[in-house]
Amino acid sequence: MSVRINRVYTKTGDDGGTHLVGGHRVSKDDLRIECYGTVDELNATIGLSRLHAQTADTKEIDAILERVQSELFNLGSQLATRAEDIRPTQPIIHPRHIERLEQEIDRFNDQLPSLTSFVLPAGGALTSHLHLSRTVCRRAERLAVSLSHREPVADEVIHYLNRLSDALFVFARHAARVTGQPEVLWKPEQT
Repeated sequence: MSVRINRVYTKTGDDGGTHLVGGHRVSKDDLRIECYGTVDELNATIGLSRLHAQTADTKEIDAILERVQSELFNLGSQLATRAEDIRPTQPIIHPRHIERLEQEIDRFNDQLPSLTSFVLPAGGALTSHLHLSRTVCRRAERLAVSLSHREPVADEVIHYLNRLSDALFVFARHAARVTGQPEVLWKPEQT
């Protein structure tokens, strides 16, 4: 699929509306727009995480995150299109994308020590940014679930976001381990 963007501004959104893929016009505060806008925000936070994944110890995470960023564009394309307007050649999320994340979660998690408490979103720069991405991913998932109560949303969209948030958690733990940063655990008795 090739994309050509000749003009950055069109002025067609100056009235607070925008077009979905397929031509339907909606308000910019429509839940569908909020949902794929949050996926875009998630993608940006993953890009920020990647800034800190440029070492030999974290290059595998960087490669996975680069692939995930492309998959999030597929997911955003899917969310920007009503179910009846999805084209056969349109990039979307497929079960294979979810299965690949599951395999990566299992592979990385097998190398990690068992947890005895909840992990605080802290540690080194990569770990902290991955936790930030995880929380944005959870918000995107909640919005996709809300949207699914109003309009058809492919199951794969919600499944992918659910697995991705799990993957980001495991990647954050892995990053702490390989960069020598201690995992900060919740200590409820200190509250």
